Amino acid sequence: MNSPDWLALCRRVVDEHRLIFERYASTEARTEYEGIGEGGDRTLAIDRMCEDAVFVELELIAEQGHSMLAISEERGEVFFGGTEPRHWVVVDPIDGSLNARRMIPSHSFSFAVASGPAMSDVEFGYIFDFGTNQEFESVAGRGSRCNGQSITVGAGSSGMEVVGLESAEPGIAVEAIAALAGHVHRLRVVGSIAITVCQVAAGRFDGMLSLRPCRSVDAAAAQLIVREAGGVVALGELDLREAGFSLDIRYGIAAAVRDDQLTTLMRVQRLRSG
Repeated sequence: MNSPDWLALCRRVVDEHRLIFERYASTEARTEYEGIGEGGDRTLAIDRMCEDAVFVELELIAEQGHSMLAISEERGEVFFGGTEPRHWVVVDPIDGSLNARRMIPSHSFSFAVASGPAMSDVEFGYIFDFGTNQEFESVAGRGSRCNGQSITVGAGSSGMEVVGLESAEPGIAVEAIAALAGHVHRLRVVGSIAITVCQVAAGRFDGMLSLRPCRSVDAAAAQLIVREAGGVVALGELDLREAGFSLDIRYGIAAAVRDDQLTTLMRVQRLRSG
């Protein structure tokens, strides 16, 4: 049986998401909640609608005979075609929900497909940045692309000129920012972990650091994209073979051009976790 056309599926989902965002085109319209999702956060109505658009597509794939375990921020784990999946599908319908709710353009759709239950098994990653209309995608062993053009992290420099900082609440960011002094020239805060990792993959940022633990749905696609672009990534202290997709698992994420830069960022991350 041929593998599904995951890229075409993602593009159809993006088209549906655009329609949802056009229909709910104000902060007031987007500030409607529907309880608590399986990931533990309050669920926006637009989160649920965007997730529904993904699951419509997954159901069509399942009808063609493909077995899957889907892990999504709102629904949690959903089996298609039995309990022995051929594919693990990891979905964040809106990465950067606060941005989306407040009409800040930097939010994304993140979709990953794996052949097994760990980050090292991810074979396809896709992120669409609605702020820039840029499509990032990667297939394991084939590199990464932005809008169809190959991307790489670049050669890097002796220091880190620009680093993306995520989960940047002032109360937890002060210590980390002080620790980055002397190592980083400038910080940028995007508001979407997936987009920020992609900026590293595209050679725009020298590194990224999240100050709070993230879930698999935030990281699964992005970690493949940055690795296939030649970068390095860390999920806390876990080896990628140990980092599973369960929404109960939390880990810090950091990415960089080079190992020494990643080591510096992880040291700052440990200050937060310690």
